[in-house]
Amino acid sequence: MKRQAAERRGRKGESTAAWWLRLHGWRILATRVRTRMGEVDLIAKRGSLVAFVEVKARDSDAALDLSIDRQRLSRVAAAANALAPRYAAQGEDIRIDVLLIAPWRRPRHIVNAWHG
Repeated sequence: MKRQAAERRGRKGESTAAWWLRLHGWRILATRVRTRMGEVDLIAKRGSLVAFVEVKARDSDAALDLSIDRQRLSRVAAAANALAPRYAAQGEDIRIDVLLIAPWRRPRHIVNAWHG
């Protein structure tokens, strides 16, 4: 049962993150895109910038602080590299962002979270 609850929380967090991004001028291109290297939760575009977004939803800010690490981001970066030709046109910039979602808190958007 814990796995199902975590799955529901994750999907709700991704939905919240997508709406937050839309409110800030982003267009959602894709959700939950899987590759052999890993999964990208959201792919969003604003102007000539494409963001590959990792979303983490937890019950508390403290849990969120522990939810993202270099290993997780490296998987997202590898997946983004594989997906970039499909979602970013020649000359467009790409980056890896993280959105941290906790109940009753404003989402925390970490811009350009991966520096390879």
